[in-house]
Amino acid sequence: MRVSISTFFLLALCFSAKIGPAQEAYPLRPAVECTPREGLPHVFAKLESGGPVRIAYLGGSITCQQGYRPLSRAWFQNQYPQADVVEINAGIGGTNSTLGVFRLRQDVLRHNPDLLFVEFAVNDGGTAPQQIIRAMEGIVRQTWKHNPRVDICFVYTLTQNMLGDLQKGFYPRAASAMEAVADYYGIPSIHMGLEVARLEKEGKVLFKGPRPEQTIAGQPIVFSGDGVHPYEDSGHQLYLEAIVRSMKPILERQDKKDRVLSIPLDHGNFANAQMIPIDPSMLQGTWADVSADLAEQRWNAGFATPLPCIWKTNTPGAVLEFLFKGTYAAVYDIIGPDCGQVQVSLDGMTPRLAPRIDAYCTYSRLSTLEIAGDLPDTVHQVRLELHPDQPDKAAILAKNGNTIDDPKRYADQAWYAGALLLLGELQTK
Repeated sequence: MRVSISTFFLLALCFSAKIGPAQEAYPLRPAVECTPREGLPHVFAKLESGGPVRIAYLGGSITCQQGYRPLSRAWFQNQYPQADVVEINAGIGGTNSTLGVFRLRQDVLRHNPDLLFVEFAVNDGGTAPQQIIRAMEGIVRQTWKHNPRVDICFVYTLTQNMLGDLQKGFYPRAASAMEAVADYYGIPSIHMGLEVARLEKEGKVLFKGPRPEQTIAGQPIVFSGDGVHPYEDSGHQLYLEAIVRSMKPILERQDKKDRVLSIPLDHGNFANAQMIPIDPSMLQGTWADVSADLAEQRWNAGFATPLPCIWKTNTPGAVLEFLFKGTYAAVYDIIGPDCGQVQVSLDGMTPRLAPRIDAYCTYSRLSTLEIAGDLPDTVHQVRLELHPDQPDKAAILAKNGNTIDDPKRYADQAWYAGALLLLGELQTK
């Protein structure tokens, strides 16, 4: 792996403090559209040889859209018609790199990709830089432990509130943190929104507005309808053009050496992240496996591979309890209009309430109930209990300007628990 001067400085800071990288160690990076670093040599060699090529896209809702993901797959196919280019869609709306590293094996690596695009710069916008580093480094190290010949490319998207940093010549905070990992491991990165920010400043792009009925020459390109998700026929086309422009300098980097994982950038990285199915022995009270029902309802249409098993309860007092030895624990679950709140207890400490509905929950989606992180690497007891009191759903929704449209949809107090997310190992009682 190649280590830049800036990364040496970062490691020196971490070493002197005897901790992992701190938030203060990550200033905003100068913004460039593409940094080729060590390129994507293995996948291009396979494309040129005409072999089957599998391209995985791990990210949030922008990746899940019918946008840059299918457009770029089609571009690779058109450029290399002799190859059979297959897409692995691992985009899930509203999720960040922390969940991404835990679902990587299930949603990506078991499909044996040749190239992995990673897109979390928007959904990591509110995440601490150190957490971003640990998750993104975990994605890299998991992938290369699985197969060191898988090429990885970080791609960055943007929202309307990120325009200011980009137009001043800097990556926003999340992408800046990700660049530290890209630097350390020689991973190419593409900011698909840098040209969008430039065009917006020049008045050639309207970042947020209604979709025009027809394209009129000389009128600004309308990028998105909500300031986040690009229109497929305009905004995502600009994202595609950034990828296409970047492939030329990336293609010039053809270092096919085998990747060797050595000293990590952050020793607290999530390379050992595990997703563990919930065993019925962990459950107390009334629970039902609703996996088949949810699949039939197609609630997760367009998402990546759903949870292997989903347990539902709407009976107050129902419990999920387990022991683990490790440093981090969470539950991969579903939040939505019909959900209640869970009382979270760790090691007998004062419990806290975790509502399983947020300001965006006019629909159901996959989420993460984080229990605790940065724990001492000892045995911990976790108890999660469905609380009898409803959260104030109207107040929660109002934070994003949403309202309760149909009281029946919001009347229940369910919890849907799918899997344990652990940095550590389960223990028997």
